[in-house]
Amino acid sequence: MKLRYLLLLGFQVMFARVAFTQKGTASQSQNLVVITFDGVRWHEIFKGADLSLLKDKKFNSSDSLLRIEKYWSDEPGERRSKLMPFLWNYIVKNGQLYGNRDAGNFVNVKNPYWFSYPGRSESFCGYVDTAVNSNDFPDNPNTNVFEFINQQPLYKGKVAGFASWNVVAHALNRNRSGMYVNVAYEEIKGDKLTPLEQFANETQRYEPTIFGASERVDASTFMLTKAYIQAKHPKVIYIDLGDTDEYAHEGHYDKYLDAIHNCDAMISSLWNYMQGDAFYKNNTSFVVVPDHGRGEGDKWTDHGSKTPHSNDTWILTFGAGIKHSGEIKAKGQLYNEQFAQTIAGLLGLRFNATHPVAPAIDGIIK
Repeated sequence: MKLRYLLLLGFQVMFARVAFTQKGTASQSQNLVVITFDGVRWHEIFKGADLSLLKDKKFNSSDSLLRIEKYWSDEPGERRSKLMPFLWNYIVKNGQLYGNRDAGNFVNVKNPYWFSYPGRSESFCGYVDTAVNSNDFPDNPNTNVFEFINQQPLYKGKVAGFASWNVVAHALNRNRSGMYVNVAYEEIKGDKLTPLEQFANETQRYEPTIFGASERVDASTFMLTKAYIQAKHPKVIYIDLGDTDEYAHEGHYDKYLDAIHNCDAMISSLWNYMQGDAFYKNNTSFVVVPDHGRGEGDKWTDHGSKTPHSNDTWILTFGAGIKHSGEIKAKGQLYNEQFAQTIAGLLGLRFNATHPVAPAIDGIIK
């Protein structure tokens, strides 16, 4: 009788521990997805399509009635939801969005260059190194947060990155970091690839080189990423998408909007997949950022220190461990250099490097 009681008590304690563990980790982030939208302006994120650009023939190639029907509304809330439905119908209600300059909520790059490589270096190293001043810069000498996370015991070998642009391999210094980074036109390697990984590799081979040999289209990057996630279950994944910046430089506003719309759909697809996978469900957070902004008016196609306002950025985050504060309208100033420590903090880590690291953004983590 005494033995039966002790066994019953032991089972109760064991089940209580399991229940406590599950409850304790359900709201915490154990896994992380970080996404870069290359050169996406805050204007489209917060206000949707710009009517003056949408109607300008020199910036559009599609039928005017179709593109206006697709992306325009006189009502601002509906307009931005047309462009990014998952952002405004789900993410903002379950996360946080910073950078609405109309509300006095400012986010900016701090580096003096306002273009791609320096923007990524600042955002993921948490540090402005003015020596990093070119998109042709070699391997980044500064430690990035993904490299740091990959060195931690729980995450060793479980950090991976996929990028549309091959320069990202240098920005993240994959030669030193040891983390897996797949860039333009590289295939997933291995002897036991899943059918989806094989299909993603094959599809990429048939992709037209729309942006040249150094950059593949985002659809291929996303297909490869999702196939890898399903097969390997990394704990931290970085996705770098570039269609937005390429179409903007070409002056195609309609295609730029389509690329933003597609990015929103990709986030939705990946989030819904992960919420259906026991490995990721309710323990994964997302961070979405740009590397720089763009100009205004006819200068929307450009960025760089000679283009005013192309240092204006934003940050979006949602998922496990994130406060449900929605669109942040409090007046304040944040910088891209704060992204790295924020990313580490979501995993309960403090990012340390041989160079200075800017502090995390307050108020994001529960």
